[in-house]
Amino acid sequence: MGILEGKRILVTGVLTDASIAFSVAKLAQEQGATVVLTGFGRLSLVERIAKRLPQTPPVIELDVQNDEHLDTLAARVGEHVDGLDGVVHSIGFAPQTALGGNFLNTTWEDVATALHISTYSYKSLAVACLPLMKEGGSVVGLDFDASKAWPVYDWMGVAKAGLESANRYLARDLGKQGIRVNLVAAGPLRTMAAKSIPGFKEFEDSWPEKAPLGWDLADTEVAAKACVALMSDWFPATTGEIVHVDGGVHAMGV
Repeated sequence: MGILEGKRILVTGVLTDASIAFSVAKLAQEQGATVVLTGFGRLSLVERIAKRLPQTPPVIELDVQNDEHLDTLAARVGEHVDGLDGVVHSIGFAPQTALGGNFLNTTWEDVATALHISTYSYKSLAVACLPLMKEGGSVVGLDFDASKAWPVYDWMGVAKAGLESANRYLARDLGKQGIRVNLVAAGPLRTMAAKSIPGFKEFEDSWPEKAPLGWDLADTEVAAKACVALMSDWFPATTGEIVHVDGGVHAMGV
């Protein structure tokens, strides 16, 4: 019997089988959960990746910048499950001009896009799922430590700082409904999102050396395990937290 036995989980952000979200969906199924996925853009691609999971889950279209998608999300998810016990926010995007050392020159329009998709959508997704979480549950978002200014990360770093703040406010406002809200701050991984960051190799070269536990850039399961644990009943009194899954780099000095 798995730690998510009988739970109903919504997972966003499955792009490839190398994504953290894919590992979360796979591990959640293996731990007994019923999983529903959302996809953006080429749904056929997400549906094809979904077939690589132990059980093929339904895939629902979700553009977090589309109010109609958000307003109808609960009804569309409700066609497949009668409620939700967990929601995974694995959504982030910044235009190329907002990354790669262009911090001082990025326009507001591009910054606004990064903040809308990477930060504000955390609240939007949680609120959209509330009608299905009447018995409480867990919202988990994917983070990258925003306590420092990282090379090349630029406005996505600012967006992640906003995500960490939004996490605390969501925890405050949703706690009365029995909903826990936490983030998993993963170290750098060779995902599709990472490949879109100019200069990502700087992380690849230095992170494994700095991590006291070492760091495997290809192992998304370590972050997925933390997400699954936070959606289980083993963290009943934990909310507003950031769990670092980075080999220990966040705790080290220079």
